[in-house]
Amino acid sequence: MLFPIRTDSPVRRTPWVNYGLIGANVLAFLASYSLQGQGRAIGDYSDPLAAWTRSYLLDGAEPRLYQFFTYQFLHGGTVHLIGNMIFLWVFGNSVNAKMGHLPYLLFYLGGGIFAGAGYCLFTNNPVLGASGAIAAVTTAYLALFPRSNIEFIYWWFLVGVIELPSVLIILAKMILWDNIIAPRFGDSGESAQVAYGAHLAGYLYGFLAAVILLWVRALPRDQFDIIALWHRWYHRQSVSSALRDPTARAIAQYGRVARPVSASGAAVQEVPTDHVADLRGRIAQALAGRDRVTAAELYQELLQADPSQALARDQQLEVAYQLYAMGRMPQAAAAYERYVQTYPSASDADQVRLLLGIIFARDLQQFERARQYLHEVRNRLTDARRRQQCEEWLAVTDQALGERPGEL
Repeated sequence: MLFPIRTDSPVRRTPWVNYGLIGANVLAFLASYSLQGQGRAIGDYSDPLAAWTRSYLLDGAEPRLYQFFTYQFLHGGTVHLIGNMIFLWVFGNSVNAKMGHLPYLLFYLGGGIFAGAGYCLFTNNPVLGASGAIAAVTTAYLALFPRSNIEFIYWWFLVGVIELPSVLIILAKMILWDNIIAPRFGDSGESAQVAYGAHLAGYLYGFLAAVILLWVRALPRDQFDIIALWHRWYHRQSVSSALRDPTARAIAQYGRVARPVSASGAAVQEVPTDHVADLRGRIAQALAGRDRVTAAELYQELLQADPSQALARDQQLEVAYQLYAMGRMPQAAAAYERYVQTYPSASDADQVRLLLGIIFARDLQQFERARQYLHEVRNRLTDARRRQQCEEWLAVTDQALGERPGEL
């Protein structure tokens, strides 16, 4: 048998709200439990629920506002309660620590409300349980910590500890626990069977809410959340696509000394100077009209005409940023490099060098070049946040190169 005990995701603050929610569920269950057979059937629910709980279940036929809150804290049996609380403990602690206390409480209750609304769309029977809210917590955990592992205690002749990927456990919960195991130990009848609507609504709410909060940076981002993983995948695809172009491949490999080449490998003939001037004018015009995409495309055409070209300071930086925003990392890195080579004493040159170090490490996996830029600005950055960022990426490059931190 397997019993989950914790995850390897960071818990940097005590998850007091999650502890409180677990305690509230346990206390509500004890208060609603009928020890002396005083319970009576309430829809499909009977003992151990006491009769007074009737009005606190979520009535699918005529739901009342307060029921969307109260039904979340009632359970139909000890197995129902224990199963829910195990998943809330395993996943809720990390989500609480990531979100903070009040946001997590609102998120949890919102998940239960959304799940209850989803349930009411499909049935008129009463329902109870924290499963909908915990479903939201579970998929929020998946969005925040997609590459984490869960630690289990196992016992079957031997006793030990094993780690399994959280994605597999969450899928097992969604497929096996919600649909096969829990219904056998929980409530019988129609209401237990159509609670799928509540589960699906909870899962949808939790995942979308967490992704949106990450996207708008209402939650702290890191390099392991689902948006960061998607960005890295997208950048790898963009890099792969970009490097199919021989000129882009040359720029990525050789930087400013690269010469444009044709698809057959032959050098491109020199282009008249007036064409270069025309391209520079069209770039300036596009930027003045805030058409940065067109400016970025014209800049690439300009480099094919004359790889030694550099734009005016603000224009070069704006085009480099647009290439970065478009996911064209080799071209963006080349444009940023051209900026620091042409304007080495600019007030923001060190910030650009820091960004170059990150791009080369994170997106292009060129760790030697990343390390050169990061070491160059390490002691010149005055902003504490940027210094910390620089140190973090230096640690990444040191690890990738198999060297001790601080070596060069």
